This record gives sequence, C-alpha cells and structure tokens, in this order.
Amino acid sequence: MSPSPATQRVLIVDEDPDVLDLLSRQVLEPLGYEVATANDAGTAIQQAVSFSPDLIVASLLLPGLSGKDLLVALRSQGLDVPVLVTAGEGQEADAIQAFRLGAKDYLVKPLREAEVLAAIERALKEVRLSHEANQLAAELAESHRQLEKRVRELTTIYDIGKTVTSTTNQRELFDKLMLSSLNVTNADMGWVLLLDEDSGHLYLRAQRGMPQALANKLHQRWDDGVSSLVMLSAETLSIHGDGLEQFKLARFAKAALIVPIKARQEAIGVITVAREKPQPFTEPNQRMLEAVGDYASISLINARLFKALTGRAEQLQEVVDETRTDMRDQVAWVDRVRAELNGLQEQLPELLQSSEHPSQRKRLQVLSSDLETMVQDLDKLPRLQPAGSPSPTA
Repeated sequence: MSPSPATQRVLIVDEDPDVLDLLSRQVLEPLGYEVATANDAGTAIQQAVSFSPDLIVASLLLPGLSGKDLLVALRSQGLDVPVLVTAGEGQEADAIQAFRLGAKDYLVKPLREAEVLAAIERALKEVRLSHEANQLAAELAESHRQLEKRVRELTTIYDIGKTVTSTTNQRELFDKLMLSSLNVTNADMGWVLLLDEDSGHLYLRAQRGMPQALANKLHQRWDDGVSSLVMLSAETLSIHGDGLEQFKLARFAKAALIVPIKARQEAIGVITVAREKPQPFTEPNQRMLEAVGDYASISLINARLFKALTGRAEQLQEVVDETRTDMRDQVAWVDRVRAELNGLQEQLPELLQSSEHPSQRKRLQVLSSDLETMVQDLDKLPRLQPAGSPSPTA
C-alpha cells in the first residue's frame, strides 16, 4: 500500500520567500505533506540531514552555493534524495547540468501550482515505488535465506536418519547426533544423558563444545538440577536468563533446551543444547531438536532389541552344543528347544521387515539361516533313542 501524503516530507529550497510561502503553506501543507524550507544551500544541507525529506525542490539561483552545488553536496554526504530543480527561462544549459548531477525534473519559473504539484506527485510516486521495490527485494532475500536454512535443517535430519539405520555403534551415533543438534539449533554446546536402570542415575554419554572440566566427566554420573525434572515430566523444557540461575547449569550456560529421549512414553535419557549467552531457543529450534531426540530414541530401542535377540540366539546355540555331547533326556530337550527356535523364527520376519540398514538385514538373514540349520539338526535327533530304550526294528 502506498504511503499517504501525510507521511511524506518535502524540503523546499528557494531564495524567494514568496516561492517558499506558495509551495509550503498554499500548495503542499493543505494536502497533508510535511514541509520544511530553506533559503540557501548550507541550510538546505542541514535540513536534509535532520528532516530526512522524501523529496527536495531546489532553485538553481541560490545565493552563495548554487542549486548545482547543492546537488553535489547532497551526493557527497551520501543523501540519496530525489531533487526537482527550478529556474527561470533561458537557463536550459544550467538545467541540463543539473540533470547530469542527478536532478529528477526541471520546472520553469514563474511556477504554476498545478504544474508544481503534478511534478511533486510524480516524483514522490517514483519514491514510493522504489521503496516498495526495495522492501520486496529485502523480503525476498529473507525468504530465500529462511528457505536455505530450512533445506539445511532437513538435510541434517535426513543425514541423522541414515546414520540411525546404518550403525549400531552408539558412540558414532551420539557424535553425529551432537553435531547435528548444534547445527539445527545454533547452540554453542550440547550433551546426551542416559538413565542407568540399575542405579536410577543419569550418566553423561556424549558431549560437544562443553568446557573441558565438564567434558572430562564423560561416562560419569551427571546432575545439573534441570535434567532430572525433564526425566520426571518427559516434556521438553526451554529455559534461559533468570529462570536458569537457580540451577547448576547456570555456571556454564545462560540458555538451555532439554528434550527427553523416550521409550514407551517414558524418558530414558535427555539430549540438551545450550548457549553461552541468554538468547532463548525458538520454537523451530525446539521442533528440530525433538526430531533429533526421536531418532535417538529409535536408535536406542533398536540397539536393545538387536542385542536381546542376538543374546538369545547365542544362549540357544550354547544349549545345542552342550546337548550334542549328552543324549540323556533327548526327547524332552528336543521338544523344548524346538519350541524356542520356532518362536525365534516367528520373530525374525518382523525384525527383517523393520530393519532399514543392509548390513543389519544381512546379519539377521545369517542368523535366520543358522536357526534353520539348528532346526534341521534337531529334526535328526528324535531318530536317536534315550539310553535304555530298545532299538527300532530295521
């Protein structure tokens, strides 16, 4: 929307008081323009700085410094204000020079109200259009910047997703999560705390950017006074400034964003980012860190399930190896182990379907093949009879 005349300022510079009175009091002010006047170039330059006009109407015949000198002075001061010049008939050469110095238009004295007003409105319209174009350009640049930032954030989240599905190495995963967390939140430092189920305490499992004295506490018990509250509520907490002062965390951070890592709606740890200055984290920062927390949760749950399944398979393999050397109670043993193996085989298709990483899927396929071999071995055992049983007739 174009500004109204009341918001636009015009500076009139003329050696003739009658002209100043005509243009200011009789033409422009009744229409709502803010008007300032000057009768020489020196005063005009001061007014241009203090009054910040949108347009200057200046005579070429000013006493002392001329109107052309005024144009030069305005440019040297870095004042990019459109200027309309006025002069009497026969001064066309001076007008041409004024155009070369940056004048927007030329009016011939004696001035006529309608002609002056049309020229002023025409020039101010160009000013409005220029301001609107600059504003649109600035808005477009900001939109482009925000779009680039969003693309970077989404790329970071995508990379985290690939890491979660491509590694079972917890240290490598947490290093990636820490770097990504700082990138998407513009934080100075970050760390991951995980709950030790036996003791019920939080332990520092990963960090990035923390003071060295605190970084040295890796894999040790951690209590900052805030994380325990997030563990209880299982809700994200953003805190900064005075609200943080009552906690130990305030010794090295002035703003913090703490997101719970959940399993079955219960917190099993937290991921925290912090800033050295009391600049609060924004809602977009919170959404991005919560996405990182979700990936951390998925990774930890997958790691636990994979470890449990692998351990169970190893236990069954030990049972098979021991039983091959001891055939006592073989029939009962076969039934029990076959039931366990069948149960594992029923679980494997679901686990294979949910696994996204090729190497993890390959390991599960090898495990499936091993289980199939064990089942085949067990199928042969019932042909043998427990000690003391009569041999079958050929």
